[in-house]
Amino acid sequence: MGHDSFLTQAFVFLAAAVVSVLIANRVGLGSVLGYLVAGALIGPFGLGFVGDPESVMHAAELGVVIMLFLIGLELEPALLWRMRTAILGLGGAQVAVTGGTLAGVGLLLGLEWRVAVAAGFILSLSSTAIVMQSLREKGLAATDLGRAAFSVLLFQDIAVIPMLALFPLLVTSGAEAHAGPLAGLPAWAETLAVIGAVGAVVLGGRVLTRPLFRWIAHLRLNEIFTACALALVVGVALLMQSVGLSPALGAFVAGVVLADSEYRHELQSDIEPFRALLLGLFFISVGAGIDFPLILARPLLILALVVSLVALKAAVMFALARVFRRPRPEALMIALALAQGGEFAFVLFAFAETAGVVPASVVDPLVAAVALSMAATPLLFTLGERAASAMSHSVDREAPAHFPLAATPHAVIAGFGRFGQIVHRLLVANGYATSILEHSADQVETVRSFGNKANYGDASRVDLLRAAGAEDAKLIVIAVDNQEKALEIAEIARKEFPHLKILARAFDRGHVYELMKRNVDAFERETFEAALRLGSVALRTLGWRGHQAERAAGLFRRHDERNLRAMFQHWGEGDSPAYRSAVNARRGMVEDMLARDLATHQISAPDEAWDTQSLDEEVERRMRSK
Repeated sequence: MGHDSFLTQAFVFLAAAVVSVLIANRVGLGSVLGYLVAGALIGPFGLGFVGDPESVMHAAELGVVIMLFLIGLELEPALLWRMRTAILGLGGAQVAVTGGTLAGVGLLLGLEWRVAVAAGFILSLSSTAIVMQSLREKGLAATDLGRAAFSVLLFQDIAVIPMLALFPLLVTSGAEAHAGPLAGLPAWAETLAVIGAVGAVVLGGRVLTRPLFRWIAHLRLNEIFTACALALVVGVALLMQSVGLSPALGAFVAGVVLADSEYRHELQSDIEPFRALLLGLFFISVGAGIDFPLILARPLLILALVVSLVALKAAVMFALARVFRRPRPEALMIALALAQGGEFAFVLFAFAETAGVVPASVVDPLVAAVALSMAATPLLFTLGERAASAMSHSVDREAPAHFPLAATPHAVIAGFGRFGQIVHRLLVANGYATSILEHSADQVETVRSFGNKANYGDASRVDLLRAAGAEDAKLIVIAVDNQEKALEIAEIARKEFPHLKILARAFDRGHVYELMKRNVDAFERETFEAALRLGSVALRTLGWRGHQAERAAGLFRRHDERNLRAMFQHWGEGDSPAYRSAVNARRGMVEDMLARDLATHQISAPDEAWDTQSLDEEVERRMRSK
C-alpha cells in the first residue's frame, strides 16, 4: 500500500468514526454501535471506501491487546483471590454450561464431536471490549450488575489460555498440521511451550520491570515512560504470538503481574489514550469485515445462527445468574449483556482453522454470526434496560461506588513524604482507604519497603488522578513538597473533580493565600502546629503551669488564624507595601489584645481556648470597640 493510499485509508477510518459515533450517541445507541456501523458502511462489502479491512484489523487488534493489559493491570492478585467465588463460580459455570450446551447443539446438527466442542467453547465467550465499554457509557460498571458481568468476562478471558493450549489436541484425523511457529512439534510440546511462555512473562514482570521503570522514572521523561510501556505490551504480545498464543492473553497476564507495582497508575494513564483509539479502530474493522455477500447468499442460515446464539447464551446466563441468587432484573440485564460472541472468537476460529480443528466451511458462517451478534449488543443493552426497568421499576444505579477492578479510596493523598505519611496513617488507623501518588521514585521505593503501598505518578495529571480513584473519593490531601505543584494540583482538582474536598499542606502565609484563591476547603501550615506545641513546652519549661501554657497556645492559634484570614483581602497578587503595612498594624493590635487576655485572665477555664464560638464572639466585640 502506497503512502498516499495509507493516508487516504486512515482519513476515511477516522472521519467515519467521528461522524458515526456522534450520530450514534445523538440517538442514544452508544459509541460501539457507531464504530460497527461505520465499518460496515466503508468496508469492502459496503461502500467500498476501504478495500482490505484485514490490514487495518491487524493494527486494530493492538487495541484489544492494550485493553486486556489495562484490565490485568487493575487486577491485583489479592483482589483476584477475594473475587474467586464470583469468578470461578458464576464465570466458570457460564463457560462450562454454555460451551457444553452449544457443543451439544453442534452434535445434534451433525458436526464431528471435536469440531462441536471447539466451536461451542469459542462461542461461549462474550465481548469484553463491547460489554465493558457499554457498561461504562451507561453508568453501570460500578453496580452489582457491572461487577457480576465483569467477573464472567474475566473468567472468559482467562479461559482462552487453556483453550489455545488444548486445541492442538483436538486436531481431526487427516488434518494438515498448521504452519505456525511450533509446526512439527507434538501436541504435548506445544502445550509445554505455552506454559513456558506464560511463565516467562510472569518471571520477567516480577524481576525485570520494576528496576527498569525505576530507572526511567529517575529521568523524569514522560515520553520515554510511555514508549517503554507500549514496548512492554507489544513485546509480550510478540512473545505470545511466537508460541501460537493469543497476544491479548499474554498482555492480560503481564498486566496482572504488574498490578501490584508502584508504577501501575503511571502505566494506566500513559497507555489509556492508545487503547481508546485503537479499540475504536478494532470495532470499525469488525464492522468492515462482516461478509455481506455470505449473509446475502445464506440469509436464513446466518439469521438462525445469530438468533440461536443470542437466545441460547442469554437463557443459560439468566438461569445461572438466578442460581447464584441474582435479582431477576439484574439477571436479565447480565444475560442480555453477555449474549453476543466475543472478539476472541475471530482469533480462536482463525487458530482452530489453521490448526485443522475446525474446517473453513464451519468457520465462515460462525464468524459472520459472531460479528452480527456483536453489532446487536448495544440494542440488546437497550432492550435489557427497558425489560429490567419494567420488571423492577428501576435498575439499581445507586449501589455503592465500588468498582470491581480496585478498591474505591475515601481519600487521594498527593505526596507521601513525612507530611503525607502522617495523614495516611491517621486515616488508615480509623478504617479509611487511601490512594497514594508520589512523584519521587526513591521515596516510593522507600515507603513500599516498609509495607506502605504508594504509587509512582505526578498528581497534577488529570488522568493519573482519575486512575487513582479521584472520581469516587471524597477528598484529596495535597501534601507535596513543592509549592507550585501544590497550587497546580489544587487548581486541577477543583476544576476536574468539583465534588472533592481539597485539603492542602501550606508552606507559609503567601502559599496559604494562593491556596485560598483556588478555593481549597482546608489548609494546614506545615510548621505552625509543631512550632506552637514547642512554644507551649518552652512556656512550661520557664515555669508556667501546663494548663496555662496550653491556654496561651490556644489563644495564639485562634488570634493568628483569624488574622491570617483577615489579611487575605489585602494580599492581592502578592506581597506588597500595602499588605505589609496592614499586617504590621493588625499584628500590633492582636499582640496587644492577646497580652491583655493573658494578663487579666479573662478566660479562666483551662479548656476555654478551644471554645471557638465564644472566642470568635469576644474577638468581634473587641474589634468593634476599637
